[in-house]
Amino acid sequence: MSVDTPPAPAAVRARQLALGSPRAPRWARPALWAVLALAAALYVWNLSSIGNANSFYAAAVLSGTQSWKALFFGSLDAGNFMTVDKPPLAEWVMGLSCRAFGFGTWQMMLPVAAAGVASVALLYTMVRRSFGYVAATIAALVLALTPITVAINRDNNPDPFLVLLMLLGAAGCLRAIRTGRLAPLVWCGVAVGFAFDDKMLQGYMCLPAFVLAYAFAAKAGVWKRVRNLAVAGVALAAATLWYVVVADFLVSRDSRPYIGGSTDNTVWNLVIGYNGLGRVLGESAVGGSTFGQGANFGGAAGAGRLFNSIMGGQISWLIPFATIALLAGLVLRGRRPRTDMQRASYLLWGGWFGVHYLVFSFAEGTFHPYYTTAMAPGIAGLVGAGGVAMYRAFRRGGLRWVWVLPAAIAVSAVWAVVLLNRTTSWNAWLGPVVGVVAALSIAGLLAMRFATKLPSPRRLGAAAAAAGLLALLAGPGAYAVDAATSGSSNGTNPTAGPSTGGGGFGGGGMRGGGGGGMGRPGGQQGGQQGGQQGGQPGGQQGGGQPQAGGQNGQMPSGGGQPQAGGGGMGGGGMRGGTVSTQLVSYLIKHQDGATWILAVSTDQTASELILQSHKPVASMGGWSGTDPAMTLDKLTSLVKAGKLHYVETGGRGNSDLTTWITKHGTLLKPSAYGSSSSSSTASSSSVYRLDPSDV
Repeated sequence: MSVDTPPAPAAVRARQLALGSPRAPRWARPALWAVLALAAALYVWNLSSIGNANSFYAAAVLSGTQSWKALFFGSLDAGNFMTVDKPPLAEWVMGLSCRAFGFGTWQMMLPVAAAGVASVALLYTMVRRSFGYVAATIAALVLALTPITVAINRDNNPDPFLVLLMLLGAAGCLRAIRTGRLAPLVWCGVAVGFAFDDKMLQGYMCLPAFVLAYAFAAKAGVWKRVRNLAVAGVALAAATLWYVVVADFLVSRDSRPYIGGSTDNTVWNLVIGYNGLGRVLGESAVGGSTFGQGANFGGAAGAGRLFNSIMGGQISWLIPFATIALLAGLVLRGRRPRTDMQRASYLLWGGWFGVHYLVFSFAEGTFHPYYTTAMAPGIAGLVGAGGVAMYRAFRRGGLRWVWVLPAAIAVSAVWAVVLLNRTTSWNAWLGPVVGVVAALSIAGLLAMRFATKLPSPRRLGAAAAAAGLLALLAGPGAYAVDAATSGSSNGTNPTAGPSTGGGGFGGGGMRGGGGGGMGRPGGQQGGQQGGQQGGQPGGQQGGGQPQAGGQNGQMPSGGGQPQAGGGGMGGGGMRGGTVSTQLVSYLIKHQDGATWILAVSTDQTASELILQSHKPVASMGGWSGTDPAMTLDKLTSLVKAGKLHYVETGGRGNSDLTTWITKHGTLLKPSAYGSSSSSSTASSSSVYRLDPSDV
């Protein structure tokens, strides 16, 4: 008699990965794979169409493939003159991918899309453990279809990695609550610390929710909870501050690039200023640069910001439902033991959502719509968990619970119709369909409870609930699909869906209102209304062609007005379009051993030139042109050492530098690089040659 050989553990694990646990419903794992496949398709569909996306970060990624030092510090240029104005974690991931497979759109963007899909899977796992498979599937689907999440997961900004790291922190926190062990809480602190290394203080916005949930619900005594939180705090500090210590104290300023966005060339100044309290209180409130003060890509600060014509279609679709779900969930778990995991989860997801809502609504500093992708997991978790809880209470609860779920569907459906009606020419049929399907859902739910002679009330209730879910996801789903199939680059201000006429630095549903980078199409409308709220010029018509620069040796000025193909004040491209290939070729040919082929006024100009030339270009003034990175002493020392020969004048920056350059340098005439222009006079933005003998 033969004895059956038990399957190998690896085979068992592979089968469970593909088909799920034998104890799980048969539909659960196929549904999860379907949601993940949907997310992956939305994030990578026609990905090559985005080109370099945000050219600012793309230039840093390219530079990281040319210099390990540039990769470590997140330098904009391979010569390591200045860093980007964020920590380098996102550039590490994208840069390593491009080092392994070569620089290109897919090589740069696949890690971003992978982070987005991993976030959906991780949220599913956390919700499933506390609320079951239905709630987990709904939560994952909501996150995958959040319009602004789709838009930013198709862009090279650091936010997708931020969301994944915060979700890893949430997973550690929930595991620590469930088990009472210290190790998961420590890993929670480490994950949040690395979220800081991705986007500084925004990575900390989930911390209040984690502390609240753990302090209240963890399976440990009071003093043990306090001790564990303290130990996790040490891990958080170590994961947070190691890069600050290395950059500010262990490496001399002469041996590293200038910290972009800071006023004193320190990471710490960037933490508490431009990328920290400056975002909430306004840059001038913390002694930072006043450029971009209140730059309103997302509309005026206030309780209604996330519902306005710019932000509403990006994130607000399910906020009404999530709010009702949170309140209902807490009431339903009100008399459970302190360590009840469902209530702890409500505290965590509700705190996550609430803190982000308050900060994003009232922030006075620079605010982009895509920041709100960080609150999407909180909304999704509440919709999945609270929606299922409300349905179960609807079926089994008393008369007071009969009206809660229908009311939540009704309020959210009405808001969805309002959002869809803000655009009269884009899928005009969708709003009425949402209203009708939501009404049928509510009617079916009420019939289930009050009709006495229904043949299969449970099936009717399930069908009605599914119809309600379909109605509430139709709007954000349409926006998400539009973001994935529009075929345009998001640039520095990615948004999903159609234009709703909102202004403010190119926001308001304009897919490329902040500039498409490299002069690619920028969206349905440009930022013509931009600047009305933000106080600075917005972008021009998003679909314009790039303008050729380089006449009279002129470079597009960082301080000039935006041109038809440029990125505008919030753009990912140069404000004046791309520079002529003739001039770029000339600068490369006459680099003469210099580290940088050119020094320019702003990051936007430098990033476009880096991508065009694949050579180091120094940004003297950072993003706004006001960073004090280039001083006269530094300029003269670089010229004297032969590390820099060509410098752009004009735009924002140090007027003393311009005076010195025009006095000692030689204006580059158009005839020198083959231009047909006959003019040879200097203008507000010109290129000068400087040699050691000029110092």
